Amino acid sequence: MEQLLGTFSLGLFILQIVIFVGLIFLLKKFAWKPILDAVNTREEGIKNALLSAENAKKEMQNLKADNEKLLAEARAERDALMKEAREIKEKMINDAKVEAQAQGEKLIAQAKATIEGEKNAALADLKNQVSTLSIEIAEKVLKEELSNKEAQTKLVDKLLGEAKLN
Repeated sequence: MEQLLGTFSLGLFILQIVIFVGLIFLLKKFAWKPILDAVNTREEGIKNALLSAENAKKEMQNLKADNEKLLAEARAERDALMKEAREIKEKMINDAKVEAQAQGEKLIAQAKATIEGEKNAALADLKNQVSTLSIEIAEKVLKEELSNKEAQTKLVDKLLGEAKLN
């Protein structure tokens, strides 16, 4: 330390102060303003970036809300379509049941009509067969009864007596 104090020179000290003040003056005139401008520009860029980030965040929230709204609308529309599809399906099933029941009733009515017609035809055929058999039996009985002359006379008298009564 003594060496530092021993070599102290007032002229050198003043010269260094003048150089230092000149350096500060030059820095202030030429470097300080561009450095401050760069710092201000940087600060302004950071502020703009923060504002942009905030705006982007708000826009993302708006988009998210819009998406949720669209999703809710899509769900509601889907539910409405599903409900409508169920109603159409139930209507189609009910219509098919009604139509099937009507067709069944129509077929039953046709079957009853066919059965009735066949029954009437069978009854007519049966009556014809019974009448044919009756005639054949009557013919055989009459042949047997009319085989002798006395029985023929009795029968003719009896039939004439009944004819007068009617």
